[in-house]
Amino acid sequence: MIELFYWPTPNGRKIPLFLEEAALAYKVTHVDIGKGDQFKPDFLAISPNNRMPAIVDHAPADGGAPLSVFESGAILQYLAEKTGKFLPADVRGRVECMQWLFWQMAGLGPMTGQYGHFHVYAPEPIAYAQERYAREVGRLLGVLDRRLAGREYICGNEYSIADMACWPWIDAYDKAPFDLTPFAEVRRWRAAIAARPATARAEAHRSMRADSGPMTDAQRRILFGQPSH
Repeated sequence: MIELFYWPTPNGRKIPLFLEEAALAYKVTHVDIGKGDQFKPDFLAISPNNRMPAIVDHAPADGGAPLSVFESGAILQYLAEKTGKFLPADVRGRVECMQWLFWQMAGLGPMTGQYGHFHVYAPEPIAYAQERYAREVGRLLGVLDRRLAGREYICGNEYSIADMACWPWIDAYDKAPFDLTPFAEVRRWRAAIAARPATARAEAHRSMRADSGPMTDAQRRILFGQPSH
């Protein structure tokens, strides 16, 4: 059984996509990042970077003690290798999938996250930052759009962990919607994944988070004001 430490951010939403597609038994433990649950000692023992998602596999392949994994990309890779699903077995297919997984981790996620920070969460607007990250998100969406031309999914006709990693980051901020009009392939791909039954089951976890209105100063300090020690 997989224990998933979860909050419905784009990174958190990746992991239920895999678990539902692979029909793995799992339970969800909520990590309310607005209340500081990510800094509790029990969670830091699993995820020392105080970020979710994280998992604990209570039945690892080696038959040993429960195994914890943090970082969403590492979790997706671990689950794919554990199950033999959603990651090609051949060398070239695996490399293709892994490079797009890392593209999301290094580019699409961080840049879209900065777009969201300066358009939604920053206490005051900073035009340079808003424009800079909007341009970069647009550039990355263009990269993805070109990649998807002639392909059903990012790595061809098979759904993979690369798709699961990227999908939650597309137009991730309801309060700052990104214009996807120029990206027809992205829109087509996004809709196809949304229509998968496993996606609907995975996304149902988002309902546990009610919209509590504007971020409070206390929540802002918890999320963005942590010191280095």
